[in-house]
Amino acid sequence: MPRVRTSVARLKRKKKIMKAAKGARGGRSKLYKSAKETVERAMRYAYRDRRNKKRDFRRLWIVRINAAARQHDLSYNRFMAGLKSAGVEINRKMLADLAVRDPAAFGELASVAKQRT
Repeated sequence: MPRVRTSVARLKRKKKIMKAAKGARGGRSKLYKSAKETVERAMRYAYRDRRNKKRDFRRLWIVRINAAARQHDLSYNRFMAGLKSAGVEINRKMLADLAVRDPAAFGELASVAKQRT
């Protein structure tokens, strides 16, 4: 079996890890082993939180829609059910944006939903 020399490949791997650990404190950005652990942990968190971000934003949108709907004497589920039965297909992200930026338009949607419930 031929001998494999890994110096170039190893240096490339090491440089990639050290560059990724640049913002860490102390030895976590200077020492290879600590840097590698830091980067691996950061990548795990990033992977997990890219999925959690979707949940978090949906929860935020629902809270905003609920708060705006309650100003028009509707609960969140009555508001959404009313919109659905009226055939209004608008997603939660846009509804939350309307609730914050354009309360008049949201009020019109609330009146449409109120008529259907």
